[in-house]
Amino acid sequence: MAVTRASLDKKPQEIAAMFDAVAERYDLTNDVLSLGQDRLWRRAVTRAVAPRPGERILDLAAGTGTSSEPFLDAGAQVVACDLSVGMLSAGRRQRPHVPFIAGDALRLPFADETFDAVTMSFGLRNVAEVDRALGELLRVTKRGGRVVVCEFSHPVWAPFRTVYVEYLMRALPSVARAVSSSPEAYVYLAESIRAWPDQRGLAARLAGAGWAAVRWRDLSGGVVALHHAVRPEWAR
Repeated sequence: MAVTRASLDKKPQEIAAMFDAVAERYDLTNDVLSLGQDRLWRRAVTRAVAPRPGERILDLAAGTGTSSEPFLDAGAQVVACDLSVGMLSAGRRQRPHVPFIAGDALRLPFADETFDAVTMSFGLRNVAEVDRALGELLRVTKRGGRVVVCEFSHPVWAPFRTVYVEYLMRALPSVARAVSSSPEAYVYLAESIRAWPDQRGLAARLAGAGWAAVRWRDLSGGVVALHHAVRPEWAR
């Protein structure tokens, strides 16, 4: 089978095909590559979203639905949305109780002001038009609703940043070859992480898209940043 690897141009069909190829072992691979930190990051996302019973929550780039389950457990109504059909298929087999729907972050299949909260973990980096995606998230969020974006970022301690970049570009692809069904995909992922803006840069993008009260919290020393913002009441 041909190896699937997306380019940094981030064409939707390439991104979808790449995630189709890694879907079956995606959760296991993430656990190994993050040294188990991904579980802590998911818990942090759940706390930041602060789901309440009856709320409607959009989990965009949900993959196999691992990040969606805690919202259901809290009594919220969640929609797990992803571009990759392979991810959705794996998710439906593994978590049949989670409602999955196919969707593109640039053209979300939802009406205006549908959700009380929207969240996106490790998916915004793979979107070709980040500002447009942030605008779409704003559109489908109710006035006064909230967004939580969990994404790889820049370690805040310079010496550790050097070690981290070395791990991304050398060790990560090597480890992926041992556990992933499509290790070449993780070469792209390493490159996309390295090219992604820092915490302040993403905060500026959120504000530019119309989100208010933008703030962030570093996780794992800044390897990951958790950005939180609110759709203002006056947003159009």
